[in-house]
Amino acid sequence: MRMREIAYSRVRYGFRRIEIMLRREGFTDNHKRRRRIYREQGLVLRPKRPLRNRSAKHRIEKIEALRVHQVWSMDFVADQLFDGRKFRVLTIVDNFGKKCSGLFASQHIKGSDVVGYLETAVQREGAMPERIQVDNGSEFISKELDRWAYENKVVLDFSRPGKPTDNPYIESFNGKFRDECLSVHWFSSLEDVRTKIEEWRSEYNGFRPHYSLRGLAPIEFIALKENRPEFLLLRCPIKGPYANWFKHLFFVAQ
Repeated sequence: MRMREIAYSRVRYGFRRIEIMLRREGFTDNHKRRRRIYREQGLVLRPKRPLRNRSAKHRIEKIEALRVHQVWSMDFVADQLFDGRKFRVLTIVDNFGKKCSGLFASQHIKGSDVVGYLETAVQREGAMPERIQVDNGSEFISKELDRWAYENKVVLDFSRPGKPTDNPYIESFNGKFRDECLSVHWFSSLEDVRTKIEEWRSEYNGFRPHYSLRGLAPIEFIALKENRPEFLLLRCPIKGPYANWFKHLFFVAQ
């Protein structure tokens, strides 16, 4: 019954996230039994994933984020209201902790608006990013953003034209954002958009399990990183006969 409640309240959560939530709540059933019940109840989620035949190759090596606020990523997601009026959402994500620093919706976003939204995100996080990965959109190559980056000593890392794989973190986040928020809501106004996406951002940062963070939410992972850095080793994929044992230790530590 609890599995069905979670699946129907969060319609885009698959088995792995539901299993993590059940474990959080104290359920000790074997994962094989949970998997069987999940299938018998018809809760299997079948996302469609595009196949990539070719992989992008960088001309220069990309910097891998090793700490919070070292590298942010920005991009736009477009959608429309119930009456067909279009709007755009500026998405800002920290590449290391996978935390969403801001979702800003408007019908018209210019370079000066991007600068204002960035200032809001910086004040909210209490830190300035060292580098921001963006594409070659007109808002990101504007003089306003270039001046802001120069004055704040922030490096703008532009992806190659037509190569979204140069900025995979924001592309992955945008897919989750559209799948779990934009595609499941009916927006009546721009204020309604801002309210709903902010509610989703709060859940994403503080509650939603993240696979690459070993089931932790971004805020939990960042707190763990700041207080117990030795547990960061568990971010790496663990394979072999000791995989389940390490996972058990991780959830006990959590």
